[in-house]
Amino acid sequence: MLEQRLAEIADMVDEKARIADIGTDHAYLPIALVKNKKINFAIASDVASGPLNNAISDIKVAGLERQIIPRLGSGLETLKPEDAIDTIVIAGMGGKLMVDLLDKPAQNNTYYETLILEPNVGEPIVRYWLMANSYAIQAEKIIEVSGHIYELIKAKRVDQPQKLTNKEIQFGPFLLKEKNSVFLKKWQRQLEFQKKLLNNLQKAKKVNNEKLEETTRLISMIEEVLND
Repeated sequence: MLEQRLAEIADMVDEKARIADIGTDHAYLPIALVKNKKINFAIASDVASGPLNNAISDIKVAGLERQIIPRLGSGLETLKPEDAIDTIVIAGMGGKLMVDLLDKPAQNNTYYETLILEPNVGEPIVRYWLMANSYAIQAEKIIEVSGHIYELIKAKRVDQPQKLTNKEIQFGPFLLKEKNSVFLKKWQRQLEFQKKLLNNLQKAKKVNNEKLEETTRLISMIEEVLND
């Protein structure tokens, strides 16, 4: 039984997808997907040998060595053309790192059809990268698990780039339409945080005008969204 965050990610995976779970840790996600017969092949990749050894052990216990291949290495560098991967899952890392990992193959014109991403910070960086690299966001979820709020993004490669507004990049096009209770909670918290930050910036001996303007703009955007 997957914990809620991974269960929501699993729900976004297409039937019969060939996935690469980047930063797999215990390989809980690919194991659950194969066991539930939603997929029949996955690469479980991790940059650290400790987590990968956990994955190898759990894959063996599940008896899925033929369907889930563990690989040690950084990001998407562990993937080979013969794997025929169509779906990349990256969860639980910062948006900046996520984009760096995706950018390496993209620089060699290697793209994957579907991306399922759960950045734990820096979601706008991820959305901007998706738009700049001809991915269209297909679905988004915002959930709260044990006091932590997570945003999940599913995107597919398209011929015509999706144009997002600044507001959609910041808040998420689907999340912005839905504005559920978790979304409102997140942005009310963020509003308080940004107002405190602004106050501190204004009091600073050396004023950082660029940061001041950026924070003021964000506060204005959050207030607009919450009051809309």
